[in-house]
Amino acid sequence: MAEKFLLKDLSSYHIGTFADIIYRHAIFRPDDEAFVSGDRRITFSQYNARANRLVHALHALGLEKGDVLGILSWNCLEYMDVHGAAMKGGFVSSPFNPRLHRKELEYLINYSEAKALFVGPEIVETVDALRPVLPNVKQYISFEGPFRDMTPLKDLLEAYPSDEPGSEVGPDDPVVIFYTSGTTGVPRGALYSNARKLSATRIKNLEMGIRGNDIQLQVLPLFHIGGDSHVWPFFCAGGCNVILPQRSFDPNAALLAIEQEKTTDLQIVPPQLGAMMAEQAQRGYDLSSLKRIYYAASPMPTELLRQGLEMFGPIFSQGYGQTESGPQICSLPRRAHQVLDLPEEEQHVLLSCGQPSPGVQVRIIDAQKQDVGPHEVGEVIARSQSIMLEYWRRPEETREAIVDGWLHTGDLGYYDEKGFIYLVDRKKDMIVSGGENVYSREVEEVLYKHEAVAEAAVIGVPDPVWVERVHAEVVLRKEAPPVTEEDLIAFCKEYIASYKTPKSIAFAPELPKNPQGKILKREIKSRYQEPKDQ
Repeated sequence: MAEKFLLKDLSSYHIGTFADIIYRHAIFRPDDEAFVSGDRRITFSQYNARANRLVHALHALGLEKGDVLGILSWNCLEYMDVHGAAMKGGFVSSPFNPRLHRKELEYLINYSEAKALFVGPEIVETVDALRPVLPNVKQYISFEGPFRDMTPLKDLLEAYPSDEPGSEVGPDDPVVIFYTSGTTGVPRGALYSNARKLSATRIKNLEMGIRGNDIQLQVLPLFHIGGDSHVWPFFCAGGCNVILPQRSFDPNAALLAIEQEKTTDLQIVPPQLGAMMAEQAQRGYDLSSLKRIYYAASPMPTELLRQGLEMFGPIFSQGYGQTESGPQICSLPRRAHQVLDLPEEEQHVLLSCGQPSPGVQVRIIDAQKQDVGPHEVGEVIARSQSIMLEYWRRPEETREAIVDGWLHTGDLGYYDEKGFIYLVDRKKDMIVSGGENVYSREVEEVLYKHEAVAEAAVIGVPDPVWVERVHAEVVLRKEAPPVTEEDLIAFCKEYIASYKTPKSIAFAPELPKNPQGKILKREIKSRYQEPKDQ
C-alpha cells in the first residue's frame, strides 16, 4: 500500500462489494492482523496485496471475469487468497469437499465448470488421478509445491505485482458457489452475488455484535457455507480470523488456540462441544477470553447444551439456516440461553432454533401452501436479501426451491406465541407409522435424556403392518453402564406415546456424518431399504 493516498482512492471499488471492503481495510487498518494460522500472520495490507497479485496472475494465465476458481483443500491461509482474488477480480470461487469420493469430485468439478483448480498438498494424488476426466480445468495451482506440473501459488504471488487490478466488480456479480451437503441426493451449487453474501454477513454481524478487536477461531470447514459465513463478519468488522489447518476436529488444538491467541469467538457443531468439554474438564485451559460460542448445522441435544452452559457460562448462541439461505434464517441469542434457573416450561426455548433473524421473513405453511397458526406443524419458508441467487446451472430446480421470492426449506416446524421456531424434522424424514406422523427430533430428544446415550438418529424403516416403524440408531457413551435395547425402549415409553416409541434400536460405534457434523440419515436408511424388484 502506498504511504500516501487520496481520499478519493476509497471510491476505487463499487459500494456493496467485498473488493471495496478489502481495499478499505488495507488503507485504514494496514498493520492489523486479518488472518493467523500457526506461525503465519497476515495483515490486511498484506492480504490485499496477495489478492491483487493473484488476480494479475490469473489474468496472465488466461482467466477472465466470471470464470470459476475451484478450491480442493483443507482449511489453510491460501484458501483466503483464492476468495480474495475472486472478490477483487470478479471471479467465482467454488470450494469442494476433500472428503468426497473421486467420482463425486469428478461430478462436482465438472458441474462447476471450474477453469482453474487450487489444490491442497493432501489432495494432490486425488487430483492427479482426476485430470483426464476434468476437461474444463485449464490451470492447476498447488497451495504447496511444486507437485506434478502444478503451478505453486507461492510462485504466482512472487511473480506478479501488488498494484490494484482495476477490475470492474459490481454488487450483483456472482462471487461464490457453495454446494448442498447431499444428505438427500446429488449436491447442487448455491450461487451467491456480492450483494447477497454481504447481506448475510451484515445479518450475522448485527446479531453477534462483532467488533474490530474480536478474534474468531475457525475450526469448521471452509468448503461449507456454515464455516465460511463466520469468517467474513469478523473480516468486515476489522477483526481477525485464526484458522486451524486441520483435517479433522482436534479439541485439544482448538482449546490451546483459544488460550494462546486469546480468541473471543468460536463456532462449532454439537458433536464438537462434547469433545471440548471432556478435554477442558481434564486439562483446564485458560478460556477467559471467550465471549461467544456459536453453534449450528444440526440441533443441539438439550442435555448437552445444559452441560455446556454450566461449564462455559451463558455465552452460547445458535443459528439456523441452509446452504441456500445465506445461511442465516433464525437465531437464538445468548440472552435466550439464560434460562437454566427458570421453571422447566421456560427452559423449553432451548429446543427452538430462535426467532427470525433481522432482515429475514419466515412463514410456516401447510401442504396447501396456507399459513398455519401457532403450534401447528408445517414447512418453513424464508425470504431475505441473502438467499442464493439460484442453483448453479439448474433453472428448473431453482424455480421449485424459490417460489415468489420465498425459499422452501424442506424443514418441518412450528412456532409459538413469541415467534420462536421449533424444528421437528426434515420434510423427507418425517415418519408415518400406522397413519400417525412421528417427528424424529422429538424421539431423539427423549433418547438423549438417557445417561448412556451419546448420539441418536431416528428414522422410519419399512414395516409390513405399520408401513413404517420407528427405528433408532444409538451410540453409547464409553463410560456409561451397560444398557439394552429393551431398556431404552422402556425409557422412551416414560416420555412419549407408544406409537412414537422406537420399535427397534440398533447400537453402533459411530453414526455417519457430513463434515459439518450433521448425521446422514440417508446412509442409515439405505441399510433398511427393501430390495427393488428385478
